[in-house]
Amino acid sequence: MTSADATRSSAFGQSGDLSVADRLGIWLSGYRVRKEVGDFSGKAIGDFGCGYQARFARTVLGDVASATLIDVALAHDLGENPKVHAVEGKLPEALSDIATDSLDVVMCVSVLEHLWHPEVALAEFHRILAPGGICVINVPSWLGKRFLELSAFRLGMSPVEEMDDHKRYFDPRDLWPLLVQAGFLPHGIRCYRHKLGLNTFAACRNS
Repeated sequence: MTSADATRSSAFGQSGDLSVADRLGIWLSGYRVRKEVGDFSGKAIGDFGCGYQARFARTVLGDVASATLIDVALAHDLGENPKVHAVEGKLPEALSDIATDSLDVVMCVSVLEHLWHPEVALAEFHRILAPGGICVINVPSWLGKRFLELSAFRLGMSPVEEMDDHKRYFDPRDLWPLLVQAGFLPHGIRCYRHKLGLNTFAACRNS
C-alpha cells in the first residue's frame, strides 16, 4: 500500500504479524479476485500495492506467465523468482515504466484509499491493461470506515498507522465515475458492494 505524496517507506505486512482481521480481509478479497478473474494460467499479471510479502500473488505464481509487483518495499525472495518483475516504488509514479497494453490482469486491493490522487493510478491501470484484460479493485466503503476505525483505534485489532494513512473511502457511486474518467467504458464495469457492505469492489474489462 503506497501513497504518492507521503513519506511512508514501509509496505503493508513488512513489520510484525498480520492481525486476524487483516488475514480475514485478505482472504475475502482474494476469493473475490479469483471469482472475477477466473483462470490465471498463462496470464501476465500486475499486483500494485501488493504488500511486502505479495501474499495473493504468491498463490498464483505457479500459474501465471509473469507477475509485475509494486510496493514501497518487497520481500527479497520475490525478485529472485524468474517470473517476477519486482519494483520498489510509490504509486502512481512507479507505474510509468510499465508498457502500454502489456498486462492481462491488473490488481489493486486495498490501496487506492491511501493515495492522494487515485484517479492518476486508475488512468495508468487502463493504459497498462491489454485489450480483453481485466482490472480488479477493492477499496473500503464509508460504512467500512466505521468498522476499520473501531478495530484500529478502540479495539487494537488492526494497525493504527494503516487507518491514519487513509485519504478517502469509496462507495460504488464514488468509485464508478473515477473508473469512467480513467477510460473504462460503462458496459465493461461491474462496481458493487461486498464484505457485507464494508468494501466496494470493481471489475473492469478492457474491450
